Amino acid sequence: MADVKNRDVRQPAAAVEPARVARLPRGIVASSVTPATPEGEVLDELVGPHIDWLIAEGVDGISPLGSSGEFVALSSDQRRHVLETVTAAIDGRVHVMAGSHHYSTSETVALSRHAEQAGADSLLIVPPYYMCPSPGEVMDHYRRVADNVSIPIVLYHNAAGSRVDLSTGHLARLFEEGAISGVKMSNPDPDRIRQLLDATDNACRVYVGIDVIAFDGLCQGAHGWISGIPSIVPRKARELYNSIAVDGDLARARAQWRALAPLMRLQFQAFLGRGEGPQWLAVSKGVLNLIGPPVGTPILPIQPIGDGDRARLHAVLTDLGYAAD
Repeated sequence: MADVKNRDVRQPAAAVEPARVARLPRGIVASSVTPATPEGEVLDELVGPHIDWLIAEGVDGISPLGSSGEFVALSSDQRRHVLETVTAAIDGRVHVMAGSHHYSTSETVALSRHAEQAGADSLLIVPPYYMCPSPGEVMDHYRRVADNVSIPIVLYHNAAGSRVDLSTGHLARLFEEGAISGVKMSNPDPDRIRQLLDATDNACRVYVGIDVIAFDGLCQGAHGWISGIPSIVPRKARELYNSIAVDGDLARARAQWRALAPLMRLQFQAFLGRGEGPQWLAVSKGVLNLIGPPVGTPILPIQPIGDGDRARLHAVLTDLGYAAD
């Protein structure tokens, strides 16, 4: 790790490389869940069927060990194991955007190196969480990781979860230096997407990162979508993306979003209502258990949805054309 410790952090990580940005996918990227028991035992036998189902639904990429992958509930060794299992299941069929986040810079570097060696095509990294480092310290965190890998890094801008809110200027600078190649923008203000696209002349790969702004963010010009709906009903996410980003058919897109909005509101009810309602991960795993291969339960302290919310989900999914069991 000497190369990390001795680096002059005042120097930019690298010049921006358009070829590296071009390696990032456009379109729909599913955040795969980690099949598990409530106690956190990973259910390896459920990983392959879950991945096969996501690919059959038409995703352009899969992002293991994002928020939906419950990385915060797993040890570093478990994270390595899950990534190796998911990458083997994908077997080169779609892009792999591996979550390699950790609070510690040295452990983030280690997980990122492992992800690259395990076959990941890119990395998704949330800022160092809980301790609220300064913007300069966060930026140096990404620069140090970038010095140690050759695959693209997507910064996971999740201020609600990390308590770190890098400005458009900070993000643009990291992009210009080559420390990051894209941003998953999980900010409920869709203008943040437009700001970053403008600040980088549309060169930075920007993804909608939260469903509450999916319609708006795609209309703002986001290159793709990584959030709840692409992870639990990817086929419907693909239809909306195509209507907006490919065909430019706004009337069709409005009708599609009207059909998807009840699922979005149910999934993010607690987020939008300051804690009231089912937790979003519990909804995600509840949906997948209703319409796809089983994926286990959330890891405690998150608990599965109750019967009432399951009945609501059943009705919403049926309206969307899924056979919910």
